[in-house]
Amino acid sequence: MDLGLKGCKVILTGGSRGIGRAALEIFAQEGADIAFFSRNKDQVDETIAALSKHGGKVFGETFDLNDEGYTEWLQRAADALGGCDIFVPGASASGSQATADWNISFNFDVMATVRGCEALEPHLEASGRGSIIIMSSTAAVETFIVPQAFNAMKAALITYGKQLSQALAVKKIRVNAVSPGPVSFPGGNWEAIKSAMPELYDKTLGEIALGRFPEPMEVARTIVFLASPASSATTGTNVIVDGGYTKRVQF
Repeated sequence: MDLGLKGCKVILTGGSRGIGRAALEIFAQEGADIAFFSRNKDQVDETIAALSKHGGKVFGETFDLNDEGYTEWLQRAADALGGCDIFVPGASASGSQATADWNISFNFDVMATVRGCEALEPHLEASGRGSIIIMSSTAAVETFIVPQAFNAMKAALITYGKQLSQALAVKKIRVNAVSPGPVSFPGGNWEAIKSAMPELYDKTLGEIALGRFPEPMEVARTIVFLASPASSATTGTNVIVDGGYTKRVQF
């Protein structure tokens, strides 16, 4: 299927590993121009080199959400690409192993999403086919491990995304959320849990209906499709990608 992404300008935060990196790979393969940041310079350099092989424009820099200048970075990225058609605020407290920290979770997951959407709204409106993919989690929709900041903040983002989809529809900007379940990849959180807390790892694996942890690319494909013109009538939804981990019925 042609997703209609050739020449699209994509800004994705936190994109040098895991789900974000996988999504950037697909966007680049589809012919999109992409911008991203990450805290790790080596990972940024490697990602730029790998994605540039697909022929599109790649703008990547080292940046930490703890630093000042986030909205300025977004504007710099939009300037480098010549606009923004798709925004995926993927940087999260989870990537910093700070899911229990309320301030970091609020600033990284909620406020970085809100501030990013506000900063890029003029570019997304000018696009005429603007699309925002908000990254939530199955931790937002079912009880997960213990009460913690990450779970609550990801739940807040689902409500924010739904309301934003209604507010921005008149500007031809679609807003959707994607909620991954536990995802395993080398260097990721669940690989660390496998070593440090094998009982939790085995318990979680046993609760996934498909019998395995989803991989980043499997979540990334959903992100890219929802963001693309191929899903042009979809807005205000939250898509669960969890291999059957959650058990609730959603009407």
